[in-house]
Amino acid sequence: MAGTPPFCGLQRAAMFRSRGWRRCSGFRAERCSACSARAASAASSSAAYGPPRVQSGHKSGCEGPMFEVPESVRPIREQVRQFIEERIYPVEHVLDERNDAEAQEIMFGLQREAKKAGLWALGHPLEIGGKGLPFMDYVYVNEIVGRSEHAMIALGTHSLQDSIMLNLHASPEWRHRFLRPLVAGEIFPSFGMTEPEVASSDPTQLQTRAVLDGDEWVITGRKWFTTGAKIAAYTTVMCRTEPEGTPHHSAFSMIIVPTDTPGYNIVRETPVMGMHGGHCEVQYDNVRVPRTNLLGEQGKGFLIAQERLGPGRIFHCMRWLGQAQRAFDLMCERANSRFAFGSTLSQKQQIQVMVFETAAEIQACRLLTLNAAEKMDRGDPARVEIGLTRYGQSSTYNGMPAAGFGVQLASGANAISVADAVHAELDSLAGSLPQGVEIAYSYETTPFVELSIEKVVETLIEAVVLVFLVLLLFLQNLRA
Repeated sequence: MAGTPPFCGLQRAAMFRSRGWRRCSGFRAERCSACSARAASAASSSAAYGPPRVQSGHKSGCEGPMFEVPESVRPIREQVRQFIEERIYPVEHVLDERNDAEAQEIMFGLQREAKKAGLWALGHPLEIGGKGLPFMDYVYVNEIVGRSEHAMIALGTHSLQDSIMLNLHASPEWRHRFLRPLVAGEIFPSFGMTEPEVASSDPTQLQTRAVLDGDEWVITGRKWFTTGAKIAAYTTVMCRTEPEGTPHHSAFSMIIVPTDTPGYNIVRETPVMGMHGGHCEVQYDNVRVPRTNLLGEQGKGFLIAQERLGPGRIFHCMRWLGQAQRAFDLMCERANSRFAFGSTLSQKQQIQVMVFETAAEIQACRLLTLNAAEKMDRGDPARVEIGLTRYGQSSTYNGMPAAGFGVQLASGANAISVADAVHAELDSLAGSLPQGVEIAYSYETTPFVELSIEKVVETLIEAVVLVFLVLLLFLQNLRA
């Protein structure tokens, strides 16, 4: 049987209870036999429905031909799902303590198990030690990987973008030094592009500079939100290498900087919403590296960045879909089990509407993402489609977040039991910001102080008037 998108399992849950819905999952013009049978049974008697239940959707229903998970991918996809559910979910609460020795030991154990099971580095090319899943196949698998924020590292998928970038553009020396250990999970990469003084939506203004001094690059500047810097063996730094007046998109280059190089200083870990990822602020104080550390051609930094970030956006979106789907599944479980005011939550019309709307939003984002991925798989840069995907997911998470609904429905449960949904909500909010964009909330106390003083004065005036009226009422004499 094909995997199932959320729609089909919701036909008895939302507003279509007494009608036959002819666009099953939004894919087919006619209903599948299973859905037709359910609709016919429902039409014969309203009692046939029994108490309505909302369903998460990936265990029943139907799927149409557009973006159907290929037969060749389903076994590995199911194997990944089983590994995550059986091996990672039970220890997530320990893995959340990222600096804890026990958490690190558990993660090393999971990595060994993944390698033994043949689930390690599924999307990495065969020639560098990966399993070589084609792009679209890996996209389908990556949604399952996204169900747990720890699965990326446990399955070795976290280094995919950097591994491909090294394989395509690094010198033989650096491929030999970093590529195999990177794919094997023995070292971690990091990527330095965002800067605190520069609007991240306009990377043409990046200020970190690299100047040739003989056979060495001398790098000066500051980066922050450098993913993985705290534990990385090296950072790929995007910096200006060309003189003023050079066209912006030809003025920058990528340079490999080992993190133990003198002058490479981690200033602090930068706080982020959701999964931390070791983001750091890094100061480059006259960092000297060999000329051969240049990644690709000089002045081609933007091209290399797009090669890295384009597929990465697809992978991020699929992981966010995995988080949203997991939160949706938890929401459905809760709605079916929580009893209030004479019935389960799944029997409340408003809850049914929430479930249906969430399923529709998740599926819309899934189709946007798969459409962009399919174009990229054919060699199209798919810039418009990638932008639509990012916007679609951002709008969904900002508007009616699947994880947020899950938290709302679980409000009566123990706080620990909703931690998964809270984590997913934070990751979703982080995903709603474009890559490299940070947000700051300023807090100005003056208006609050002024308003407080205003209210105090009003209260004093009211008190004086009240005392005067009370005295007049009891003494019956204005003079007294």
